[in-house]
Parts: sequence; C-alpha cells; structure tokens
Amino acid sequence: MLITQLKTKEKIESLAKGKTVIINCHGCKEVYFPEHQADELQKELSASKEVTQIITTDYICNPENLMLQLKKHMDKINAADTILVFSCGVGIQTVAGQFQDKKVYSCCDTYQLPGFQGVTALNVDCGQCGECYLNGTGGICPITACSKSLINGQCGGAKEGKCEVDKEMECGWERIYRKLEKMNKLDDMKYDVPKVRNFWNPNAE
Repeated sequence: MLITQLKTKEKIESLAKGKTVIINCHGCKEVYFPEHQADELQKELSASKEVTQIITTDYICNPENLMLQLKKHMDKINAADTILVFSCGVGIQTVAGQFQDKKVYSCCDTYQLPGFQGVTALNVDCGQCGECYLNGTGGICPITACSKSLINGQCGGAKEGKCEVDKEMECGWERIYRKLEKMNKLDDMKYDVPKVRNFWNPNAE
C-alpha cells in the first residue's frame, strides 16, 4: 500500500504560477489520499491564484485512461502555464509524460506501507521515498529512472545515452537533462537535495 501526504501549503503555493490547472487522482483504494485537506487547500489556491480548472478523476497512472478523462478539459490544459498534480508519484510522472511542454509539479510526497499496491502502468515507477524529487527533475524520477538511484546528477559511466549498468536502459539523468533543456528550465537542476522525512515521526532527525 501507499500513502500520499500533501507538501507544505507554502511549497504548493510557490508552484502555482500563471494559469494553473489542478488534477486530483482518487483512483486506487490501496493509496491513501488526503481528499479533504487537498480540497481545502485548492479552495484557498483558487482564491489567491489563477486556477482555471480543478479536475478530479481516477487512475491517472494509466495514460490511455488519463487522456480519455482529460479530453473535455483540453482547452483549459492547453492554455495553462502550470499543472499541479495531487496523486502518488506514478500519477505525476504519467501526467508529466503526456504533457512534455508543460510545467507539471507534484503536490504530494509518497510513502510506502506494507501490503498490496494497486495495478499501475508498469513503465512508470515510484520509489516511494517520502520526499518527491519530481519538481526538480522535469517529472522524471531519478530514484527509479537511474539504475543507481542517483539524486544529484549523472554518474560518469553512461555512454551514448545508455546506462553503464544496463546497456538497454536510457540514462535517467540524460532523460532529465533533455526534458529540462527542451523546456528551457535547466536551472531546476540546481535544486537542494531534499532530506527524506519520516512519515511516522516528522520531527525525527
């Protein structure tokens, strides 16, 4: 099972820049999602920011289902500067993959709990590390896209865009670099490496 926790109000507010579309995922029942907290925060955002659409759907981890559910909202999405996603890390990566030219940001952190996890698109994975890195890496998870789970950049072993550990695997950090370069957002790679928080004891060092 997974549990998602909202990032701080201040952090989420800082991500909402320009015309903003919000996407909520209420899909997997194996994933705890703080619906009421998210709803209250989104009402506050709508009052202070230019939120043009709030979309609540399910199973956004499935690309085909995602695009089907978003079809009637595409005018607002295409006009948006920013997409804020309230979901587990898999859903955020799926949205970022479908909207390559948009600023897609995670508003949640994902924690692992023992037990069954819902069925998700297997080509996207979430490390459930408790402090989502996706906002600084173009929506590509360095924990799972890199075979070494490096969080501070590429190693020296990649050749011609391929991982030195798995020659069939694209280097995750080259994917991140190409995506951010295309969006003219390479400065995002200067993010401070987050300290992983303990969900059960947030004040623990």
